[in-house]
Amino acid sequence: MSALSAPARTEPAHAKKAAPKRGTDTPFRRRLPLLPALLFVVAVTQLPFVLTVIYSFQSWNLVRPGSRHFVGLRNYIDVFADSTFLGALLNTVVLTVVCVFFSLLLGLGLAILLDRKFLGRGVVRTLLITPFLILPAAGALLWKTTMFDPTYGLLHFVFGTDVDWLSEFPLASVMAQVVWQWTPFMMLLILAGLQSQPKDVLEAASVDGAGRWRTFTLITLPHLSRFLQLATLLGAIYIVNSFDAIFLMTQGGPGTASTNLPFYIYQRAFQGFDIGQSSAMGVIVVILTMIVATFALRLMFRAFSVQGGAK
Repeated sequence: MSALSAPARTEPAHAKKAAPKRGTDTPFRRRLPLLPALLFVVAVTQLPFVLTVIYSFQSWNLVRPGSRHFVGLRNYIDVFADSTFLGALLNTVVLTVVCVFFSLLLGLGLAILLDRKFLGRGVVRTLLITPFLILPAAGALLWKTTMFDPTYGLLHFVFGTDVDWLSEFPLASVMAQVVWQWTPFMMLLILAGLQSQPKDVLEAASVDGAGRWRTFTLITLPHLSRFLQLATLLGAIYIVNSFDAIFLMTQGGPGTASTNLPFYIYQRAFQGFDIGQSSAMGVIVVILTMIVATFALRLMFRAFSVQGGAK
């Protein structure tokens, strides 16, 4: 019997699989497993912020029972009229800009060195990453006792002077510790960018006779621009919230010479017990941080889209 005249095979009814219905795999069903994590994040971050906003419109001092009442925008007006707050704001800006700049500069130099092959590179890389793995509180105490002590510190041993660094140069001392803490983070991000650089482009530049400096400025640096922007953004977001170093090294002093916004908010809330004004300060800091972060993110996404479209 020929194949044309053979009867067609029929599968049993139970062997047929029902076609999947359209619309069952909706975006909501795909994101449903993330709902518990989203609810947890909202409960931990957004609800306290809402309460902070509510407290910022009230006058409430914990040492005076019954003093809680609605005052509107008076807390915000008092905050901007507070010279100590403005000084802390200036210290925060200086601390963030200087620490991010030097951390980025040192991280770039160390990443370029670690991108080369040499004996013991793995050990050196591990040692350079170690400061970032130390707890900020432990790092602050380490610098306070072993580096800046006017009698037994390493700076006293090296320079032979009895300078009390934490009293005479409080903000610079805190900056040194923060730069030491965050340079490995910058180094890791930039090193990832260097190692993702196409090798054939570098080889073509070498064949064309381009020197190391021209290769770095014309090829490597443009390639690293996205990584540098990301490192700057993340470093600024974290460094602007520095609290451990100031609390453990200088206590914001002498006077308010090294007081930044997180430490001043802590003083008003937990030492002055002024919940209303400290909440207003917190809301102002969050708003300013969001404005700067949004502006930086737009620039970074624009750089990513431009470079991605050029490929």
